[in-house]
Amino acid sequence: MKTALRTALRSCMLAGIAGLGSLGAGLVLATPALADFRVCNATQSLVGVAIGYRASTGWVTEGWWHVEGSTCKTLIEGALSSRFYYLYAEDAERGGRWDGPVNMCVAEREFKIAGAGDCFARGFQRAGFQEYDTQEQSSWMVQLTDEPAEGGPAAITGTGNP
Repeated sequence: MKTALRTALRSCMLAGIAGLGSLGAGLVLATPALADFRVCNATQSLVGVAIGYRASTGWVTEGWWHVEGSTCKTLIEGALSSRFYYLYAEDAERGGRWDGPVNMCVAEREFKIAGAGDCFARGFQRAGFQEYDTQEQSSWMVQLTDEPAEGGPAAITGTGNP
């Protein structure tokens, strides 16, 4: 069975490769969409990002991911297991931030914190996170920008991946 499957896959690949030559230079190969939570930094500055979510054991915040200007970074790999995710980001070069009304704990250095309350009493800092309703999609992407999105007050947007 494995040999037959391998032979069939090889035949399909060879047929596909043979067909590529006749398509010309305008060919764009589609890559499968990966299920994940990604942050894209549309600014020119280095940005530090933290994420919060509800796990089976309770609230968790994690950080810091360093996202260079004009790049994206995957914060959670695989299909999303929660409907709501929370994001906080700081511009490491110019000092701005992307925040929101939901208070969660962060630390100065790399962290993974269980629980969202009593931040100061537990030796952590508190930051305001922006909530994202992923509508139970398996993937989500947030884009950080310098300017507010057209018609919106915040310079941070989130969308499900197609």
